[in-house]
Amino acid sequence: MSEEESKPKGGYLARNAALLCQDEQFRLYLDRRRAAKFSLDIPDGTHTVEDAREFVVMACNVDSRAELDHNPDAATIYRSIIHHYQRWASRQCRRSLQPP
Repeated sequence: MSEEESKPKGGYLARNAALLCQDEQFRLYLDRRRAAKFSLDIPDGTHTVEDAREFVVMACNVDSRAELDHNPDAATIYRSIIHHYQRWASRQCRRSLQPP
């Protein structure tokens, strides 16, 4: 069996993670999350698509996003990331709708 054949193929979660990492709003979330967590001054637009991919892979403790579809623990962590991001995005939306 070749190395390519032994690697798990990505499914829904891997594709979703790839799209998420390309999402400019998710990368803004990572900028602001890191700034708040480490009390840093990080300008918006700092995180790249590759930075977002690295964040997901490291946070989920996997070598590739394809593993998200085959590792239940990693999938749970990924879903938690999505949940936190969606809550943040929802708060941003509500803030932008509030009158000054």
